[in-house]
Amino acid sequence: MSLVNIINLGVGLTALIGGLVMLAFALRRHKRDHHANNPRSVAMLIAGMMITAFGLFITAFAIAFATGEPTGQHAGVSQ
Repeated sequence: MSLVNIINLGVGLTALIGGLVMLAFALRRHKRDHHANNPRSVAMLIAGMMITAFGLFITAFAIAFATGEPTGQHAGVSQ
């Protein structure tokens, strides 16, 4: 694996774990403050889901790019 793949994997895993922690915290807070219609907890839920999805996407891309089969000119196919 190249350095760029390791950096992508680190950023993706950090965002994934951070998003899940934020989502869990927001779910607890939303459940507690549900009767108050607090838009802050809803915004935190949305942000947690978005960060989790971003982390999952970047992590999956890094893993697929590092372990996938080369295509095109990288595979030695002449066009």
